[in-house]
Amino acid sequence: MSTHSATILVVDDEKSILNFIRKNLEVRNYQVLTAHNGLDALAIFRTHAIDLIILDIMMPHMDGLEVLRRIRQKSLVPVIILSALDDEIEKVQAFDIGADDYLTKPFGVGELLGRVKAVLRRSQWSELDLTTVPEETLQVGPFRADIARHTIWMRDQKIELTPTEFRLLVYLMRNAGKVLPHQTILKAVWGPEYGKESEYLRVYIGRLRQKLEDNPLQPRYLLTERGVGYRLNVS
Repeated sequence: MSTHSATILVVDDEKSILNFIRKNLEVRNYQVLTAHNGLDALAIFRTHAIDLIILDIMMPHMDGLEVLRRIRQKSLVPVIILSALDDEIEKVQAFDIGADDYLTKPFGVGELLGRVKAVLRRSQWSELDLTTVPEETLQVGPFRADIARHTIWMRDQKIELTPTEFRLLVYLMRNAGKVLPHQTILKAVWGPEYGKESEYLRVYIGRLRQKLEDNPLQPRYLLTERGVGYRLNVS
């Protein structure tokens, strides 16, 4: 699927913002559906093939976080959260529920389009940029990545990962032992549009620890280098 043929559901109770997003997406050949509240959004989601949801938090009848919870019970469709609050606690909560990105109002056309393209790009296995080295299988410590099949094994156990989790772990594997700054990881894994969103990393490293570590609170492999970034330890 080309990103510009994607169908995007935009959900916001503010008519001006809804129209602003819809017009700027449609002029770039995205297919756009709209809803003014959470209940209508869920009804549209259940009856249409949606490639991306842009979802406001503060809405009547059902807020965006509850909509996201219900969507995540059935689907991994990428979701960009909209909010008037640039609040780290709210961002982390949204990511913990399963958001893929977070846009703070007001935002410009360039930021909106950049995030839409980046999230659609990350959501598609077929477009993962994992060809920077020639190997199809990467073995680092107890981890084995089958690049062609987008599969991770830890010893003899297959680990189920989302596309972003897979990208992140493969990047850490290719740089095992190195201290990687937040900005470096974000640009390599999320895309050149990113660099300051350290809370994204904190949530995704936490997800990987839940799947890979015997004790996520005392990690052996995915180590935090305070004030700098993260390091994959396989020694």
